[in-house]
This record gives sequence, C-alpha cells and structure tokens, in this order.
Amino acid sequence: MLVAMGLVVAVAVAVTVTVALVLALSRALPTALPHALSRSVLLRAAVRSRRRLELGGSEVRRGQELQLQRLLPPGTFRGSEAFREQHPLKPGCDGGNPGGAVLSLRPWALLHSFWGTDPPLQASLLYLDTLRATFPRALSPRGTALLSWSPGVPRAPAGWLLPTLYCTPAPSGPLPSRAASLRVQLLFALRERGLRVLEAGTATELHDALVVLRAGWPGLAQELALGRLSPQPGLPEEVRGRLQALLTPDTARAAQLRAECALGFQGIVRRLWPQLELVVLGTAHGAEQLYCESLRQGECQGLPFYCPFYRAAGALLGVNLWPEEPAPRFLLCPDWAFYEFLPCPAEEEPRTVLLGELWEGREYGLVLTAQPGEYRCRSGEVLRVTGFHKQCPVVEPVRRESQTLSVRGESIPEDRFYRTLCRAVDMWPGARLVDYVCVESALLGASSGASAPHYEVFVELRGLRDLSEGQRYKLDQCLQEDFPVYKSFRFKGSIGPLRLHMVGAGAFARLREALGPPSPMPRVLREERLLQLVQSSVIS
Repeated sequence: MLVAMGLVVAVAVAVTVTVALVLALSRALPTALPHALSRSVLLRAAVRSRRRLELGGSEVRRGQELQLQRLLPPGTFRGSEAFREQHPLKPGCDGGNPGGAVLSLRPWALLHSFWGTDPPLQASLLYLDTLRATFPRALSPRGTALLSWSPGVPRAPAGWLLPTLYCTPAPSGPLPSRAASLRVQLLFALRERGLRVLEAGTATELHDALVVLRAGWPGLAQELALGRLSPQPGLPEEVRGRLQALLTPDTARAAQLRAECALGFQGIVRRLWPQLELVVLGTAHGAEQLYCESLRQGECQGLPFYCPFYRAAGALLGVNLWPEEPAPRFLLCPDWAFYEFLPCPAEEEPRTVLLGELWEGREYGLVLTAQPGEYRCRSGEVLRVTGFHKQCPVVEPVRRESQTLSVRGESIPEDRFYRTLCRAVDMWPGARLVDYVCVESALLGASSGASAPHYEVFVELRGLRDLSEGQRYKLDQCLQEDFPVYKSFRFKGSIGPLRLHMVGAGAFARLREALGPPSPMPRVLREERLLQLVQSSVIS
C-alpha cells in the first residue's frame, strides 16, 4: 500500500514539474524538445488515469458514495438515501461555467488536483491516452489547430495539459467578435499544411469558420502571401499587432489555397491538410447534429469526428473512449459528479434511480449534484443508455427538455421535430436544410395577431430561393402525421397552422454571435431580442 502511494506521489510530482519546465522551456527552445518531454511524462500519467477509471468502473456504488461525501459539508454525510430524503429535486441547474475553464497551470495547483479527482485534469489525460491508442500521430507538436471563440473566461481545449499541441495563438480566442476570432484562427490554421487535428469548440464554430473560407478565400490567400493580417471589425489594433508579429509571407501556401479552393469545396478540408487524421469537437450531439451531418457530407468528407467529453449544466460528466465510432457515446465517470436519473416517460410521483441501477436501452432525465451547495438539480438533459463499460453506464444524449415545443401541452421534442423537418425538406426538390429555429407564438405577442397558438419556424436553405404555399403547408402536414396529439389539436382548431419563414444566408451566424459564449445551438428561441434578429433576416 505504501509503495503504491509512493508511486502516485512520484507520478504527480513528475507531471507537475514537467509542465512547469515545459512552460519555461517553450519560451526559449524550439517546440519539439519541450513537447517530447512533456508528452512522455503526461502519457505515463494518462495510463494511470485510465487504470483509475477502469477501477472505478468496477465499484460504481462505492465511488458514488465517496463523491457525494466530498460534495457535502464535513460531518453531514449520512448516505445517498438520507441525502435524497433531505434534499428535494430542484427545477434546474445554474449552468456553472459553460466555458470549461481549466485549472491554473501553477505547479502546486496541478499537484493538488492530481491527488484529487479534478474532472478537467482527468479528462485531458484520458483524451491524450485515447489519442495515443488510436491516432498516435495526432500528438505531434503544433499539429492541432483550434477554432473556438472564448470571450471572457478562456475555454479549455481538449489537450490543454499539453499546450505545445496547438499552433493557434492564444490572443485569437478571446476577441470581442466571434466572426473576427474564427477568421483569425482559420488564417493561422491555413499556415500549417502538416496539421493532424482540427479542433473546434462546437460543430457550429467549425461550420461557420468553413463558411468564412468559402466566402473569403481570396482575401485569406492574399494575407498568407503577404504575411499581413488585415484590419477588421472586432479585431482591436493592439491585438492585431501582436498577431501580425507571428506571421511571415508564405506565397507557396497561398498558391495551394487558391488552387484547392478553385476546385470547389467538397472535401476541401482534407485537400488543404493532407495529413489531417480527425476532427475533434467539443459538442457534436443533439442540436449540433445538423452541422455534423452537413460537414461530413461536404467540406470534411472522409474524416472521422470525435467528441471527447460530455458536459451538462456547466459540469464535465463523461468521456468518449471510442473516437472511431460515428455516433458519440460517453462513459459517465463515477467520481466526477453524483448522478441520479428520472425514468422517461415521467412518472406521477418521480423517484430517481442511481448510477448503478440503469437499464440498457431506456431513456432517463439527468439529475446532478456536481458542486457543493448545488444539490439534486434537474439538468434538462435526456440520455439513452446504450450499454455498459464494466458497471458504468455508456450513454448518448437524446434531447434537451427546454427545447420541447408546446403551446397546448402537446410536447414535441427537439430530436423528433428535427426528423420531421428533414422529412419535409426532402420533399422540396433541390432543397438542403442549412439551419433552423422555432418559436412558440406566445413570444410574438401582439404581432402574432388573433390566430390560435401556433409554431413559427425559420429556416435557411440551399438550392431553393423561395417557398410556395404548398411547400409551407407540407411541414405542418408532416407534423400532423408524426404527432397524433398535434393533429387532434389542429383538427379542433385549438392550435393554428404552422408558419414557415425562409431567412437569408448569414442569419444564423449573426444569431450565434448574439448568443454569446459557445454553447449548443438553441432550437426553440425564448428571448424576444433573438426572435427580432431572426425576423429581420426573413426573405420569404
């Protein structure tokens, strides 16, 4: 036992000292040496983290009880049953820190977190271990480009413990403008022909960055050739000067960019970066599914997508150990939070079940106790159990309860509405769905007129310039076919006909800028200011 504890201390000290040395050496030496040193030590620590995860997977009940004890004030722990009796379910979580800020890289902070069960550190180590096992060349120095807007609190990239992985300059993330941040990061990514990994905070960020490439590649090529960063809105002059100092003219790379873009944008990502092995996305499920499908069929054709972590209500909860599988699924880690689950459909007198009491194939609403003082919060997330890794459930996110459409209690979940919308769009010749949001008529106020409560849907399409009345009605008809309760209310006249609007290109990029820091795209708008922004872009 003492020997094992000594090994833990030795590894922890080694990781701490190594990271401190890397931060110092990287300022004075080429990237390769500090990168190789830190990668070697961190991968050893990552193997230990993986063993710890495997051990925890065999003792789920005990791990959950210990985690709950850590989250409660000292001397108050009486077991999970007493905890559930004492604290009623809360209607929602406060969201925590959606930006995913990480630990300070100060040595003592790292040493303390290594002893504990700090999720950001453990998650990053598990990410490095997973890449080592499946895509070892993805751990090359400066082989990862980051596309992520992080105003205010910096957002942690997946491999934050190994900063020499990244070729993206830090000042490009917290710019005041989302559009400016993504454009600058794209420019620095284009400089590196030997990229192995393209990482984005969300699928929408990658999507919008590649829209910038489609629309502005001549300007980007010119900046590469001249080694000059052009002034642009949302890019302060002092920051532009610091970024400018990192650029050098590269006419050969600019010529490659022009040649590839002139051939079209199908598969453009792999053509621009021939050594690219995978795309890493902070969020790639639920509302982001639309963008993932679009990218897989278009610009990122032929590349695997890997979403390494599962977050909900601002808490880091699970890790994806299967990067080569097309659909992300996550192992819930027993020592990252105390989990409870409400079976779906909801019961009249709901009683939660615990992490070790789930059934494969069933859906559950997630209830979290992830930080001290925030007890038994309904996260609003619905998960489906797809299997087990030892005793730990493996889950896939299904939908967000806050994104359910309902004007008469009919309850149309976002995942099922999306499938119905796709079915309707498939009936419009030449049309392809780019993006969409929904609004319940109550948000429109007096502007909705005297009609019965109804839905309004705003879509961006490619391949179609206008919508006929027959096409507009087709979506309402599909909803009636897929949702009998909705059809009944429509027949009675207590729900009015759905109203469908088409918006111009760029409307949803402006919406995402207005939403603020990166988060999953809302499919049902609840704020009047966001509704007005979308309404101002309607073209049909």
